[in-house]
Amino acid sequence: MSDLPVPKATRLQRPAWRDARLLIGLVLVLASVAVGSTVVAAADDRTAMYAAREALVPGQPLTEDDLVRVDVQLGAQGGRYIAAGAGLAPERFVLREVAAGELVPAVAVGGREQVSVQPLTLSVDAGSVAALAVGSRVDVYVNPADPAATGADAFTGPVLALEGVSVSGLPKPSGGLSGGAGGDRPVQVMAPRERIKDIIGQVDDGARVTLVPVPGSSGADR
Repeated sequence: MSDLPVPKATRLQRPAWRDARLLIGLVLVLASVAVGSTVVAAADDRTAMYAAREALVPGQPLTEDDLVRVDVQLGAQGGRYIAAGAGLAPERFVLREVAAGELVPAVAVGGREQVSVQPLTLSVDAGSVAALAVGSRVDVYVNPADPAATGADAFTGPVLALEGVSVSGLPKPSGGLSGGAGGDRPVQVMAPRERIKDIIGQVDDGARVTLVPVPGSSGADR
């Protein structure tokens, strides 16, 4: 019986650099690395902006102590907010409400000459103070006194004196009493300058003042 032919083993050869498949694979690997690096770099393309540390109200002098730096990715919208890189310009004032933690819009800050409100302190029922927070917006109702009447008819009826003004100051609790205790409490609001004289005159004549929170404003639902 004759011996069967034995096939010779083929030795594997190391692929040459000129192998087209190797070059294509290398190009794909390098391309994927480049794309991945670009995506990661774009995801971290953030800008330092200012956000409100606490609620900001119109007329309030603004300093860097009132702000906190946050790194955000805004793209083309970055110009609408105040960047933290160059710091805050001096003599800046708040022109409109900015909620705590909200990025500070550039249009919400301006110079002293742009401020159209002033702080006005009103004495209101303590029960209504508990529903407020600094930054809340309230409607101010004034109920003028009727000198010709007494008792329950001693007032002519409430009138809307200020609409949607910001609360800028609240009484601090003292002696363990909460804001819901009896009596009146002083509340500071930022009122339009042209309305302050009239409201002070009515209060001095014995008018009662009531603050009604605007639904959806800061602290209105507390």
